[in-house]
Amino acid sequence: MYKTLPFSETPIPEAPDYNNNDSWAVLPGQYPEELISITGKSSQSDVDVFFVYPTLLTDKKDSSWNADFNRVDIRKNVLTKSVKFQASSWAKAGNIYVPFYRQSHYKTYVKPYDLEGPASWKIAYQDISKAFAYYLEHYNKGNGIIIAGHSQGSIMAKELIKDFFDDKELQNQLVAAYLPGVRVKKNELGSIQPMYQPEAIGGFVSWNTYKKKKYPKAYEQWYKGGVTTNPITWDKTTKTSRSEHLGTLNSDGKIYDMAIGIEIVDGLIWSTVPRIPKRFLLSFVKSYHFADVNLFWKDIEVNAQLRAKTWLELHKTN
Repeated sequence: MYKTLPFSETPIPEAPDYNNNDSWAVLPGQYPEELISITGKSSQSDVDVFFVYPTLLTDKKDSSWNADFNRVDIRKNVLTKSVKFQASSWAKAGNIYVPFYRQSHYKTYVKPYDLEGPASWKIAYQDISKAFAYYLEHYNKGNGIIIAGHSQGSIMAKELIKDFFDDKELQNQLVAAYLPGVRVKKNELGSIQPMYQPEAIGGFVSWNTYKKKKYPKAYEQWYKGGVTTNPITWDKTTKTSRSEHLGTLNSDGKIYDMAIGIEIVDGLIWSTVPRIPKRFLLSFVKSYHFADVNLFWKDIEVNAQLRAKTWLELHKTN
């Protein structure tokens, strides 16, 4: 059981001030060592990547409904887990921006999440929306934009797309939205539609990864009916062998190619057990949600660069 107080009785953490660099986990020219260790130092690009990290506030003993981004442990988790092993996959495609935000505790996604979750989600999205608006005003300068996230980060990213891109002028600057770890229905984002070619731009891709031949308990509620992109071929291919897989980023910081084969079913990717060190332990795991990005790290890196190149050729030619 999660330690829970009513939302109204729980202190709300101080809001980030995005004019202060301490409110950003990553800014171009100020890449943390965790990111540099995987991708190297940043170089200036005409494409930006706005990344929203997933749920890292998971301690059952923590009564908070929203994360205090000033806490040392929370800041460390963002850098050592999500920035290093997730945001890094987009680093070669553009300038990375990762705002800290008062994300919702994991308990908002388990029963009775419908009782207190919405108030907590509102605070989380309030921060992400303000961070993105600040980014647009102070940093963007007409660059192409990749929106990327995972899990709760993708939930936040979906709302950004609805509020800032759908049928708005900024849609012309959207390179792509990568929204793994959450269900996204085909027409959920309005004029921002699914993409089924590796070089396509202006739309979104999404997937949820599970062990082959297994279904989540909440399959009907959380997964069925969602757009399921093939993050190896980036088209409508429903089965992909290990030979086509470019690489999984493992916890040892190494990339292992030809590690997985996948099959697409309604709302899910079924993955084989990855051929990586200590794979035996993964054979007991059914949900690969935690690795939605890591499993396809190199595939994302290559694809993001291709989409960025396509956008730049279309919009930045003299």
